Amino acid sequence: MTEINNILQTGFEKWLKTLGYAQSTVYLSVKYAGDFFFYLKTLEITSLEEIQPETIKGYRSYLQTRKNKRQPGSLSNNYIISNINALKRFSKYLHETGKANLEIKLELQAEKENIKIILTQSEVKALYKACSNDILGIRDRAILSVYYGCGLRRSEGANLDLKDVLLKEKLLFVRSGKGCKERYVPMTGAVKEDMENYIYVAREKIPGFKNVKTEALFLSMKAGRLCGNALIGRIHKLAVNANLQKETGLHTLRHSIATHLLQSGMTLEEVSRFLGHSSLESTQIYTHICPLNPPEGDF
Repeated sequence: MTEINNILQTGFEKWLKTLGYAQSTVYLSVKYAGDFFFYLKTLEITSLEEIQPETIKGYRSYLQTRKNKRQPGSLSNNYIISNINALKRFSKYLHETGKANLEIKLELQAEKENIKIILTQSEVKALYKACSNDILGIRDRAILSVYYGCGLRRSEGANLDLKDVLLKEKLLFVRSGKGCKERYVPMTGAVKEDMENYIYVAREKIPGFKNVKTEALFLSMKAGRLCGNALIGRIHKLAVNANLQKETGLHTLRHSIATHLLQSGMTLEEVSRFLGHSSLESTQIYTHICPLNPPEGDF
């Protein structure tokens, strides 16, 4: 059975690559298929024909009770979802290549709870085009660049100070990350340009700016720090102006850039560092969100 498993995993990997799955999705799907084979071995199942619906349900229960090897506690919901979705891909591979008819009909509650709204690159472009050329519009574009271009969390962007924007180095310094962790996030040339326009053009023209000393990057029209709710309000307004049919918020932008980076070929580890995740498990959720189609050109 071990030799057969190796052949199946090799064929599965080639099938995924042929269909255009992201490199990270290919790697994890094959890895999770290997985990499933190990589980079958513990049950002394030696052929695919012996697998029953109860076997699949038992595997789900096994994952839900298995200890996390990297940290205390059990496996995260995201990890389990990614594992089961990889198994569904493997089932489809077996069916389409005529090797077996293995049906995976598991419906996890966690899958419904973790559905993430992802914007296409065309929809992101529409948000940018919805920005006007006045002070508010230039600020809106900078907000988009922080939350989409740099993938920051809501609080991370709201807590940015002017000194955290390192234009010369093309970096954002996130000092208030999740778990009080600090990190540097790279800025593309387009993001740097948006930040320069906001800092040197729009920000200094905000009424009352010269009479108020504040280190906050994003200022309200009263020259105070722009709060998270106000930032969300600006994105909602842009979404309406752009005629987007999806519910769009700050975290939508973060989910979208993560997906687009994976689609572009960036590795799971690189995206994980970019997002400031403490472990790959948090990033793995995006590997089954990525559609088969390649990204719609460079943004």
